[in-house]
This record gives sequence, structure tokens and C-alpha cells, in this order.
Amino acid sequence: MNGTLVEQTRMRAGIARRMLESKQQAPHFYVQTEVAVDGIRERLAHLNAESRAARTTMTVALLRACVAALRAQPRFNSVWTKDGLLQADDINVGVAIALEDGLVAPALLDADRLDVPTMAAALHDLAERARSQRLRPAEISGATFTLTNLGMFDVSAFTAIVAPPQVAILATARPVERWVFDDDRPERRSVMTATLSADHRAVDGVEAARFLEAFKKAIEDPRMLLPGTDDPEARP
Repeated sequence: MNGTLVEQTRMRAGIARRMLESKQQAPHFYVQTEVAVDGIRERLAHLNAESRAARTTMTVALLRACVAALRAQPRFNSVWTKDGLLQADDINVGVAIALEDGLVAPALLDADRLDVPTMAAALHDLAERARSQRLRPAEISGATFTLTNLGMFDVSAFTAIVAPPQVAILATARPVERWVFDDDRPERRSVMTATLSADHRAVDGVEAARFLEAFKKAIEDPRMLLPGTDDPEARP
């Protein structure tokens, strides 16, 4: 066949090896839900209007919702070992970041201990250092769960491959406008599809459904998920 050979970089070779290993060894299953995001979008706009700190993005909101779900369903905050499931004490959420020749998913370490502005600044710093290849070893290998967000592209839904030895990954897409019924009245709302990919050796479908339920509940309670200066009693 005629064509141009694009040789694999070390990064692409590493991605290929890990993804093949995951699909061959981990029995994947997928659970999906839809989440209303009008409230969280309004909350983000409010927080960014009142603050001069690092911009709070939708990814920050998604990360905080992942933390809430991992607290509620700690089996997903785990890694698979030859001896069984090792449930982590710390919540280190990996964030998929696109690079020129592939992608990385460095960990936002101790994500459950970060308030909103600290998480926003930490995420910005993590992305900058990922692109300049200045990640720390713990950030490269320490993730206990991963979020991959394609909400900035024209993608309505997708599924992701679990990054071993983690046992799950959440894929979120671009919100779309839909008509829904509220008290028998039609309303137009923005709805985001979230798809959880999980390793069936470690977790089951009911647990995955409960994880997504906790994630959805967090997103749809924006003032608690993203407390600001006008919410002095709300917890981070």
C-alpha cells in the first residue's frame, strides 16, 4: 500500500501499549446518564464575574462532582492488583490533557482537599506543566480515577478506555439543548451526557449507577458544588 509512514513516538507507543492491555485484560462495561447543566453554567458565570483569580471552568465543576461521587462510592477510587482491589485513601483525580502527539492524564493530587479557587489554579498549573513536560512523578502515576472531558468540542457522547490499574473513567461531552417536561410543562434545557466506563472485575452495574447518581446530584446542586464568597457556610 502506498502512503506515508508516521513513526510512533514514545508517547504514542506507551498509549498504545496501555490501552491494548486495558482492553485485553479488563472486562469493560458502560453506564450512561444525562445531567442538566443550566444551573452549573449560571453558577460558573457568577463566580468568574466576581473573582479575579484563575477562571473556574466547567472542568473544575466536573472534577468536584467526581470527588463527591468518589466519596459516596469509594470502590471507584481504587486500583486493581493481582491480589484484589486496593482502595486508595487519597482522592487523586486524573485529568485527560491533549498534547501534540498524544494525551496524558496527570493526577490532581488530593483533589478532595481543594476549595474552588485552589482547584481552578491547580488545574491550570497542571495543564501548563503537562504541555511543557514538567509533571512530577506522583502526578504521572498517582491517579486513582480519571475524568476525560470533550465538552469543548462538537461531541454529544463518547466512551473512554479505563487507564490501568485504575478501575473506572468518566467521559463527559458537550451539553445539548433539549425539551424536557417539568411539572407537565415543556422547558428547554442544556443536558450533558456522562458515560462511566468501569472494570467489571472490581465493580458492578448497580455500583456504577449509584456513582452516576451521586455525580448527577452534585452537578445539579451548583451552590453546594461551587461555593463562593456569598456562601460562607457551604463546604468545599
